[in-house]
Amino acid sequence: MVRAFLVAFVAGFIAEASLPGTAWAVVGAAVVATVLDGVDGWLARRTGMASAFGARFDMETDALLIQVLAILVWQYGKAGPWVVASGLTRYVFVAAGWVLPWMRQPLFPSVRRKAICVVQIVGLMLAMLPAIARPASEWIAAMSLAALAYSFLVDTRWLWRHAPAART
Repeated sequence: MVRAFLVAFVAGFIAEASLPGTAWAVVGAAVVATVLDGVDGWLARRTGMASAFGARFDMETDALLIQVLAILVWQYGKAGPWVVASGLTRYVFVAAGWVLPWMRQPLFPSVRRKAICVVQIVGLMLAMLPAIARPASEWIAAMSLAALAYSFLVDTRWLWRHAPAART
């Protein structure tokens, strides 16, 4: 819940992106939320409190953080409007499952997925830093988006290959 609060705090800067120092506040809160992401999962597994709900809540919190950071990176002029695709990817994937039944199958646990999520979040945080200007910020955002797109492509391909009956 602390992570969700921090994401909501960061989202509040969408309307105030021009205030001085907001980039540092955004990056600071996002760093704390990202560190807590690793800590809360580790604690939940070690204490036997891990649950399907907790894993889903964690995933959706990550997706929202990516969306908020992507919007802010765009608003700060660190990358073009295309960067918002970073945050939309998860929601497009879910929406595809509404239309394509084979996309609704459960995915296997993946270190790749977790690592690329962190890469995406860190990439957007780096792009937000005042010390990193265009074109470097744009390049960082583009590379992290490319990694994210690759991960979703791998999962989509796996779902396609492992649910042939659902496609017919």
